[in-house]
Amino acid sequence: MIDNLKSPTRRQLLAMIGKTAGGAAMYQAMTTLGFASESSFNGQMELTGAPAGVSIIVLGAGLAGLAAAYELRKAGYKVTVLEYQNRGGGRSIHLKGGDKFTELGGGVVTCDFEEGNYFNPGPWRIPSHHYAVLHYCKKFGVALEPFIQTNNRAYLHRTNHFGGVPQRLGDVQHDIRGHVSELLSKAVNTGGLDKEVTREDKEMLLENLKGWGALSNDYTYKRSLTTSKYRGYSVYPGGGLMPNEQASTPLPLDDLLKSGVWQDIYAQHTTYSHSPTMFQPVGGMGKIGDAFTRECQDLIRLNAKVTEIRQDDSGVTVSYVDSNNESGSTQTARADYCICTIPLSVLTQIPINVSKPMADAMAAVPYETSFKVGLEFKRRFWEEDEWIYGGVTYTDMPIQQISYPSQDMFKQGSGVLLGGYGYGPTSYKFNTLTPEERIEVALAYGKHIHPQYLKEFRSGTSMVWHRMPWTLGCYGVWTQETRDQHYKTLCSIDNRIVLAGEHCSHIPAWQEGSILSGLDSAKRLHQHALSV
Repeated sequence: MIDNLKSPTRRQLLAMIGKTAGGAAMYQAMTTLGFASESSFNGQMELTGAPAGVSIIVLGAGLAGLAAAYELRKAGYKVTVLEYQNRGGGRSIHLKGGDKFTELGGGVVTCDFEEGNYFNPGPWRIPSHHYAVLHYCKKFGVALEPFIQTNNRAYLHRTNHFGGVPQRLGDVQHDIRGHVSELLSKAVNTGGLDKEVTREDKEMLLENLKGWGALSNDYTYKRSLTTSKYRGYSVYPGGGLMPNEQASTPLPLDDLLKSGVWQDIYAQHTTYSHSPTMFQPVGGMGKIGDAFTRECQDLIRLNAKVTEIRQDDSGVTVSYVDSNNESGSTQTARADYCICTIPLSVLTQIPINVSKPMADAMAAVPYETSFKVGLEFKRRFWEEDEWIYGGVTYTDMPIQQISYPSQDMFKQGSGVLLGGYGYGPTSYKFNTLTPEERIEVALAYGKHIHPQYLKEFRSGTSMVWHRMPWTLGCYGVWTQETRDQHYKTLCSIDNRIVLAGEHCSHIPAWQEGSILSGLDSAKRLHQHALSV
């Protein structure tokens, strides 16, 4: 393998270069599947002239439902919102000290964080191109601050590579760039790219590769003060009679390839959705849901569990019970039209008379599972001991990610880490654990990256989304095939019912997708009401 890397064929070289551009390729693939599209929001929505007396019932007080309700009321519609929970905002939520909830299976999750600390168990960051979220935050007075996604001081960790020692993301990133620059320069010098570049271009390319990859005069990437200027030193420059700086040793390319840390860089840190600058609400993600709820509070009936949805030629009747007392009497609400934002994982279990194509579309979208664990520590040791201010560490252990807070830097006292965030098979395993066990497991794994864990731990909380009775999963999962077959039907107006939510968007799992879907359903329903 080493010999092949020293003298790559053109195909091997181009494949290697392709890996360095993997973020762009990954983004294109994710866009195709509907995971990372840029927002199409281009300005404030203005709906006017609602037909006199027309009423609309919105099911769900998440961001999709409340965005639709807010704009439709402005247009002159009579709007009612039914919400299963005792709060609005849906998955736009944060947990703070004193919060408590019961998940499916009877497990009680508590949060005992100190005042001022919080944890985002759902959405936790906002891309700068999610224009609708930013618009409503500004409109409703939700203060935002930068969210640090990428930090070169955070770690990439593999249990069975590098002796299990976490590697600084910046070290890995610069080593990959250096090694690829060396490979490319060798290909240029041996004539491997003669058909692609002219002699003049070759000279410029070599000169730029030398600087870009921090290569030596013979175009090799090796231990030197020059490479350390980019990847960091083993002994950093000081002052006075302090020891002179010492060069650090780059990681071998073979180890980087075998470990898989390369994938963490191009899959997690270079995609368009995660490019700087990102934002977060000051005080927790729930501030966005709280703001929408405040603006629509007179429209919302909380603790309303929908049990049946029936439409006829003149309107829609929704049956519901008190979610805190399901043995109570059934109530009904009637309206001319209905916008339903109930997650499909729940909606498919509720009697609803829609067309067969719509029913098939609703049943075609499964929901991804996901878990998050929040850990509060007595002091911010990641800052004080390891110089980590924000950013995300990635590991092949089941906790998968550790995210460092972007707020309250240099604060004395306690702080909260995202101590684990995963989805897929790993998440199902976490779902089988009790709330207490999740904390224990997160600590047991996390101590291999941060030995301070057990000594500094103070409190913990968690959320496993398949155990949330109001969503039964984290977000809708599309494939290109199901999107081609069912997406248009799912988003269409079915007589007097139209669906909305992140599952009815090309940006699933993001708040932007929810809001855009809510706005689009409101606009189309308004146009429909005007046309009949």
